[in-house]
Amino acid sequence: MDVTLYLTVVVTLFVIMDPPGAIPIFLSLVGRKSREVRNRAAWQAPAVSLTVISVFAIGGQAILSYLHIGIPALQGAGGLLLLLIALELLTGREPTRSPGNDDVNVALVPLGTPLMAGPGAIAAVIVYVSQSDGKAASLLAIAAGILTIHVVFFLVLRFSTVLIRLLGQGGITLLARIAGLLLAAIAVQLIAESVRGFVAGG
Repeated sequence: MDVTLYLTVVVTLFVIMDPPGAIPIFLSLVGRKSREVRNRAAWQAPAVSLTVISVFAIGGQAILSYLHIGIPALQGAGGLLLLLIALELLTGREPTRSPGNDDVNVALVPLGTPLMAGPGAIAAVIVYVSQSDGKAASLLAIAAGILTIHVVFFLVLRFSTVLIRLLGQGGITLLARIAGLLLAAIAVQLIAESVRGFVAGG
């Protein structure tokens, strides 16, 4: 296995996906739920993200080419989706979910994707795979790096619930507003990068 490439992938995905930055958003969405729901969401969200990123690592270029979708389009779609969630957190409304499946849907959207498996992470993985030239050592390093960052994500989310005892319900509500503001900023940045990408691409 290419250790240098492995470390490069881990560091790159850590910076892009930002596990510590997901803590306030995670707590704002599941902080008022039962311990079982929180723990389930802590592993479901990384599992969803791992699945999405793995799919794009294996066939990302083919999928995007077939659908004629570019990275800027992914960034724009991800930004709009995050912006909708951010507005719900800022206004104090519960994010829209299907009855009886609250925990599952929170793990799917926005935690699993596009917060974790967002356009930046997907694009980075596609680039690394394309540069590997099909070499087994390189592909193994990329796969190990993807798996490592998701294990880190699980540990961060799983043990972030300790903060709930310190914050209380009032603290969770305040955290939801802060998380909404941060999420809105991330969404606007994604949309801006999308527009920049479309302009640069002509």
